[in-house]
Amino acid sequence: MRSVRARAALGATVVVALALIGAGLSVLLVLRANLTDQAGLQAEVVAREVAGQLALDVPYDRLEMRDEEDHPVQVTDEDGRVVAVSKDLQAISGTGTDRVTPVPSPTAGGSGGGSDDDNGGGDGSDDDDTPAPAPARGEVDSDEPDFGNGTATVDGETADYRFASVQATTPAGVTLTVHAGAPLAAEQEAVGTVRGAMLIGLPVLLLVVAAVTWLVTRRALRPVEGIRREMAAITASEDLSRRVPEPGSRDEIARLARTTNETLTALEASVERQRRFVADASHELRSPIASLRTQLEVGAAHPELLDVPGAVADTVRLQALAADLLLLARLDAGERPGLAALDLGALVREEVSQRTGDRIAVSVSVPDPGADQGRFEVAGSRGQLARVIGNLLDNAERHARSTVTVSVRAAERGGVVVAVSDDGAGVPPEERERIFERFVRLDDARTRDDGGAGLGLAIARDVAVRHGGRLTVDGAREGGARFELWLPGAR
Repeated sequence: MRSVRARAALGATVVVALALIGAGLSVLLVLRANLTDQAGLQAEVVAREVAGQLALDVPYDRLEMRDEEDHPVQVTDEDGRVVAVSKDLQAISGTGTDRVTPVPSPTAGGSGGGSDDDNGGGDGSDDDDTPAPAPARGEVDSDEPDFGNGTATVDGETADYRFASVQATTPAGVTLTVHAGAPLAAEQEAVGTVRGAMLIGLPVLLLVVAAVTWLVTRRALRPVEGIRREMAAITASEDLSRRVPEPGSRDEIARLARTTNETLTALEASVERQRRFVADASHELRSPIASLRTQLEVGAAHPELLDVPGAVADTVRLQALAADLLLLARLDAGERPGLAALDLGALVREEVSQRTGDRIAVSVSVPDPGADQGRFEVAGSRGQLARVIGNLLDNAERHARSTVTVSVRAAERGGVVVAVSDDGAGVPPEERERIFERFVRLDDARTRDDGGAGLGLAIARDVAVRHGGRLTVDGAREGGARFELWLPGAR
């Protein structure tokens, strides 16, 4: 089944069916056990009444048996012979013997019906003065009787019974077993009624459960279908400005819709940023390529007019731009920096020492490594962090009037801060976040012939963020801009 509604309805129906079947079987078993116990109790009462009469030496043919039609009785002796049965008992099973015709027993009791005249020859006057002896008594077994199920035919009607077997001992010492039964018709009727009701009600209830689950699931998944249709339309039209409908509920589906819209917003911004990046890159590449081509064409026609230094400068600029674009492409692809440990103070000194052709000398303030051994150690890519420091120094050289300073210090939470300051015009507060966007150059930078392509600061911030750090800009004491690179210390 490919439909969530169908799977949910089927699953709920199966679970409810199993639960109802289990509960129904339990109810039937408990009901049958209770009714069977009640029938057994009735049979035990009848059996003990008859056993009590036998213990009093009542003759077999004078035993009083109540409700003989509902409670068949069979009495057997120690040898299994039937000595007494209830009236109209025609057949029986489940009591150990199926015979229903009494057989005379050589040890048969119940002969206590003789008269005192049998003693003969006695003096009548002596008999009048001697009190009559108390009748002899036997006993009834007080243990739990044996129970069993069977059938009996009484007056031509056969039915199921619950039999109780009680033992009794006559005054003559004869052990007899009384088998008395109680009908199981009430138990069978009650169990049959309950079973029939369950067999009728279970399918109806399962249909109701399936229908309710289907409707509830359909209502719950209706917003999902709306989201799916809108996403399909967005995919077909490639219009990332569209948004999926958000239901008014506060459930998981509403959160899914909001998250989907947030994803679409981020995707739209990413695609727009990528479009701007491609357009700006094309523009930035077009200028040096066109200039270089013009110079080469002029040089080919008039070798004496070839501007070799200009061609080399355009080539170097084109090479730097290509390197910046390649690094941005690797960062956008999710390239992770290395985890090599390096000393940020030593890296700053090394970068400054290689800048021999700068317009303004760079002032370096890094504590003595002997006194602060290990304080400036960070984990990351040496090449990328060197690129960040070089870009910050290039930016400061481009805007400074006479002073560029770089310092390294320990910071909070075990981090390290590299600060680059200049005494230029500074960055207006409203532009301090914008300068980290790609291909963004403020107006004063655009007027310089050696102005960059607007990628240096964007690359610097991306690298800082991917190293778990941050790059911010503020005003410097000298009046220009102060860039601070914070990186976490090596663990």
